[in-house]
Amino acid sequence: MNCAITCRCWYFVLLNLLFWQLTVSAEPPEYLVSAQRILFMGDSITHAGHYVNQLESQFRLQHSGQSPEMINLGLSSETCCGLSEPAHLFPRPNVHERLQRALERVRPDVVIVCYGMNDGIYHPFSRQRFTAFQEGVRGMIEKIQNYGAHLILMSPPPFDPKPLRPTGKLRPLGAEQFAWFAIYEKYDDVLARYACWILQQRDEVDMVIDLYTPIKDYVEKRRTSDPEFTASPDGIHPSLEGHRLLAATILSAWGMGELQPIPPAQLKLVAQRQSLLHHAWLSHVGHQRPGVKPGLPLEQAIRNAHQIEASIVLGK
Repeated sequence: MNCAITCRCWYFVLLNLLFWQLTVSAEPPEYLVSAQRILFMGDSITHAGHYVNQLESQFRLQHSGQSPEMINLGLSSETCCGLSEPAHLFPRPNVHERLQRALERVRPDVVIVCYGMNDGIYHPFSRQRFTAFQEGVRGMIEKIQNYGAHLILMSPPPFDPKPLRPTGKLRPLGAEQFAWFAIYEKYDDVLARYACWILQQRDEVDMVIDLYTPIKDYVEKRRTSDPEFTASPDGIHPSLEGHRLLAATILSAWGMGELQPIPPAQLKLVAQRQSLLHHAWLSHVGHQRPGVKPGLPLEQAIRNAHQIEASIVLGK
């Protein structure tokens, strides 16, 4: 990446961090508190669901056991740009194939979107791929706003090359092949640029949340005492600690303070309920990614979820 571009990119990240620190709400926006349903759309990071589990648990703690219905439609391998690396085992699913169905079937009040990690398709930066990402995000903004839901855009978190250096999975500029298993060694520079652009969309949506900078800063700080520390053991997917960092960043941006301790048994119940409904909703809405475990019929999943709900006592 050109040095001037890199410096300008980091300038926007740092400027956003300063702005974010100065303007975090003292309390959640009214549209979040009053929401009946919050829809999460994203790739495998959202598909894993751990940060969504934390957010639901924190909402319950702070609102007398109540939380908006948080519906996780994250899908592994997905992009918003519609591109795939040639070596991928199947065409990466494109969120635009299912977004309108998701809106019509879920009927969310708020949609939270997090794409970018897959959208550079693990290659060096290119203007063509960047433009496809921008057009994909703009298309999501248009569809969600035309539907009438509030929209929160989140930047991708960083890529961490450190845990991959001993594995031979990194590739230098000019390599013959790049893919999720052969990643450009400076792919984080690509994501930094994607994150910069997401931050610049704050006037186009209800809220923009920077996930890139806080995670990057946290990892660098931890490495001053533990040089091998990582929040994403494969460079891409956050660990449980990484998901807690994502949730903490989102919670703070929402004006809900810091993460509070959650009894493990209660968090497990929230996670079980979320997983049950996640797979059911994925199947109900439909998608084009092979290999995803089908969920229960939605009505049956909702009945089972109500049984789990009876045992969740957070905030009550």
